[in-house]
Amino acid sequence: MSARRLVGLAAVFALATGAPVLAQDSLPPAPYAYRQLDDPAQEAKAQALMETLRCLKCQSQSIADSDASMAGDMRNEVRQRIAKGEDPEAIRQWLIARYGDYVTYTPQVKPLTWPLFAAPVVFLGLAALLLRGRFRRTRTRAGGGEKA
Repeated sequence: MSARRLVGLAAVFALATGAPVLAQDSLPPAPYAYRQLDDPAQEAKAQALMETLRCLKCQSQSIADSDASMAGDMRNEVRQRIAKGEDPEAIRQWLIARYGDYVTYTPQVKPLTWPLFAAPVVFLGLAALLLRGRFRRTRTRAGGGEKA
């Protein structure tokens, strides 16, 4: 391979691997992303709500635990709304409307999701019926078979 081609490949590699670094946030974090509210009661409400909201970037952490910039923005939004006196449930509903049901750890029963809540009950009922029939047959065989 020629030196010119190697330099070209190295340049392409550098651009491809350096692009994610360039895409990082250059804005400073939101004011309440890492700073608590002055009123302890309001901060407690905000903290309780943030622990029930999922970080959309991390997906396995709440926004209270995540260091992702998006979680910081969501913490800021929650704290600002709590400071204005907004109800935590209203804030949750606003975030669900904006980001979808996935943002909350508390699933909601809706026409689309009710089968998810009903399926375990149906499966337990089927299992109970199958086991009941199985034990009846076993008891009949163990009891001496058929009656004359």
